[in-house]
Amino acid sequence: MESQDRSAGLARLLASVRLDSLLDVVSALNEGLIVLDPQLRIVTMNPAAEALLGRPAGELTGSPVCRLFGEAACPRDVLEETLRSGEPIIDYQTTIDLGGGRRGHVVLRSAPLRGRGGGDLGLALLLGDVTEVTDLRKLMTGRDHFGRLVGRDQRMRELYALISDVAGSEATVLIRGESGTGKELVARALHDNSARAAGPFVAVNCSALSEQLLESELFGHVRGAFTGAVADRRGRFAEAGGGTIFLDEIGDVSPVVQVKLLRVLQERVVERVGDGKSVPVDVRVVSATHRDLETLMATGRLREDFYYRIKVVTLRVPPLRERREDIPLLAAHILERFARRDGLPAAPALGESALALLMAHSWPGNVRELENALDHALVLSRGGPLTAAHLPPELRDAARTAGPSRKPQAHSEDERELLARVLRETNWHRTRAARQLGMDRSTLWRKIREYGLKPEAQPGGRT
Repeated sequence: MESQDRSAGLARLLASVRLDSLLDVVSALNEGLIVLDPQLRIVTMNPAAEALLGRPAGELTGSPVCRLFGEAACPRDVLEETLRSGEPIIDYQTTIDLGGGRRGHVVLRSAPLRGRGGGDLGLALLLGDVTEVTDLRKLMTGRDHFGRLVGRDQRMRELYALISDVAGSEATVLIRGESGTGKELVARALHDNSARAAGPFVAVNCSALSEQLLESELFGHVRGAFTGAVADRRGRFAEAGGGTIFLDEIGDVSPVVQVKLLRVLQERVVERVGDGKSVPVDVRVVSATHRDLETLMATGRLREDFYYRIKVVTLRVPPLRERREDIPLLAAHILERFARRDGLPAAPALGESALALLMAHSWPGNVRELENALDHALVLSRGGPLTAAHLPPELRDAARTAGPSRKPQAHSEDERELLARVLRETNWHRTRAARQLGMDRSTLWRKIREYGLKPEAQPGGRT
């Protein structure tokens, strides 16, 4: 009875509302609305559907709706059943061709359209874009992980491919990247996918020790070699026998140690400090640095022969600011890890305000800074959803400071250029573009129409 009363009240309201007001409501919908005739041909659509599909209504009018989905993904059977029975489709998920030549995921809802005389006019089809949610769910299954590395950006995929190619060789590898990008994770992935995976993985931070202590750490020493050497000691090269040694911050090694490391790389032998006996070692050497080695070599702080010996193969890890689209995936992965660490039943939700702040930050500390920021937020949220207020104050302060300079004046050519650039960078994925621009999707769609922005034509005539 309550449902009937509600329907009757809505019917009376609609009967008294002007047609142009109803059209305004349809145009303001965030979901795409497509009207189909009884033969499942497209009659018209609202602006949100045009933006979602990247094509104007006039271009698609009269086309079979299955052309949007493709024959394999078209929900023709359930649409025809809706026409026959009058029962709506609720939350039917399938794939569809989106703007920019992309294939995306949508959730469908439908309702039959009846004429005043009771005849069938066709269907109203509502489309919700769930591409990002679906893709992230698939990514969390591990398809976009490599070992402990997480990311779906093209540069990360290229890095995964290089690791796979290089892991099976014995070549010396140099990993380059800014601090906090995960260079040790790359080294571990190389080791874990090599023939040496059953052997030890030994990591040494070359910047944390003085020259004398680093020599002893790497090569070992004999009793009495220097003050405090009260017993013989094996070095890290000996400990890594049959496995991999990872020399982090190799750019901070002194020229004296460079000479000794050069001999290890060339002859595969080490000499303990205070001992003239050469001891053979069976290790693979992987090194890493965030420094500009070419500048160090030009100033004489890095030997040229050592430089070329350590960089037989070079792998570059991109900074986080160059792969912002990985931030939601990384944040979900990190929060799940923290939840396991803290014994929580599930990872806390990441609120939109927090995610918008994470997406806008420049991340000079890269993934390590992201981990620290989320750990900070997790403490303050006490297990609840993470919001912008829970993130470190320096992130919020940086966003407030940078905000006015990043946001151009509304209805200006600068704003048009910013929208066009972000849409290109996100391959016309409006949800991601809106998040990066700090606006909701309906505002972005309105501005797309205002500026007449359209996806660039793709090879073969597609847009």
